[in-house]
Amino acid sequence: MKRVAQITTLAIAAVIITGCHAATPNEGQVAVVVKKPWFFGDGGVRQQSVQTGREWFALSTELRYVDIKPIQFTMVIDDMFSKDNVPLDFNAAMRVRVTDPVRLAVEFGVDDIPWNESYSAPAWYSNNVFRPWERAVRRAVKNYGMSEMVSDTTPESGGKSTIEQIDEQVEVEMRAEFARIKLPVELIDITIGRANPPNEIKEQRVETARQEQLQKTEVQRLAAEKEREAAERQRAVSDNAYRREMGLNTEQFVSLEAIKMQKDVCLKGGCTFVVSGGSVTPVFDIKK
Repeated sequence: MKRVAQITTLAIAAVIITGCHAATPNEGQVAVVVKKPWFFGDGGVRQQSVQTGREWFALSTELRYVDIKPIQFTMVIDDMFSKDNVPLDFNAAMRVRVTDPVRLAVEFGVDDIPWNESYSAPAWYSNNVFRPWERAVRRAVKNYGMSEMVSDTTPESGGKSTIEQIDEQVEVEMRAEFARIKLPVELIDITIGRANPPNEIKEQRVETARQEQLQKTEVQRLAAEKEREAAERQRAVSDNAYRREMGLNTEQFVSLEAIKMQKDVCLKGGCTFVVSGGSVTPVFDIKK
């Protein structure tokens, strides 16, 4: 009789164990409990989620795991037109934090929805956030030209750059959208990456930059040449004034300048004097 009781107890324990499963959320997760009794009891979502540890439930109970730590969604944007109708590619990122996982599961859904073979996203994001976010980015980008987007320019008067202004505009729109639909999710921030124009536009920009550099170099060369010419003219004016002051004619002044030059060279030991008859002629060593 005692043995029968032991076997019965073990059998009941086995049924209980095999008929249950545990909620074991990881760090940064909670488990939303959806009761679906087979025979007795009330079904529905339990208002208290499982936050830590392990809790056992009937096999019919569904568990929905929800991340409550900050999570990031990314958007790859292809051929979004700027103000001057140039197609631009860039990435955008949105960081959010779930504030009420139970209400999110009940009202918006937390199960993943597949977008393609390699990507899926929670129902609340797929159905309520992605499209409004894409439209907000499109509206913001249409306010700026391609050069502003690619160069991420900052106004001369100071303030925020083009990308920062777009980030701010999109954030304002999405916060309003979250509030409108009463989404229990906190929007932390939105970041738009620098725009990437088509390859032909890149090549044009490189060629334009090259031409601008050539023009800049030519302007600098002409400016240097003008400075040299101005210096030479000024030197000529000074030499002519000196000649008149000394009472020399042109031939005498040229001879005087030649003597000065010969003096400078010979003082450095760079010449040899050759005496022939009554004249002395310096011979210069051009190797020195």
